Amino acid sequence: MGKIDFKPGNMLYPLPAVLVTVRDKEGRDNMITIAWAGTACTNPPMLYISVRPERYSYKALRETGEFVVNLTTKDMAKAVDYCGVRSGKDVDKFKQTGLQKGEASKVNVSVIEDSPVNIECKVRELLELGSHHMFLADVVHVTVDDRYMDEKGTFHLERANPIVYSHGTYFDIGNSLGTFGYSVRKKKRKRK
Repeated sequence: MGKIDFKPGNMLYPLPAVLVTVRDKEGRDNMITIAWAGTACTNPPMLYISVRPERYSYKALRETGEFVVNLTTKDMAKAVDYCGVRSGKDVDKFKQTGLQKGEASKVNVSVIEDSPVNIECKVRELLELGSHHMFLADVVHVTVDDRYMDEKGTFHLERANPIVYSHGTYFDIGNSLGTFGYSVRKKKRKRK
């Protein structure tokens, strides 16, 4: 088995498949499927989404500077795909997918109630990079579904069956291989 040279491209997979909600200046809501999304900074909390300027939601993002990243689940997979291939210019994606609309707390944007996590964001900077423009944003509020909280106050996203995107295919997340630091953690001694 060997390695071969491959054309330069984005090979950083899998990525979260998220639904980003936006509201334009006229008050119209839309959802857009985004896989080019990620963490930018922990303190202050920041993330980014990258969007093609020709996408219908781009104008609302640019005008208002607000959006919500809604994490997705296996149960939402068909709606996630639909929102990536249909334009909000032509259809009401909330109506077509049956996803439940709610209101964000800190931004003037809708949230998806079906989502286990809603991350409210305000754009800090827009970087026009090429095929995609990157919206670097401050996280201003987060809500989580209390069904995935345990008695100790720990949030368990894995119980929601989140999905990811890799090379044109959606996947649910498999089994845990270990938690952060497991490779160096000391094993507990058994008492005799």
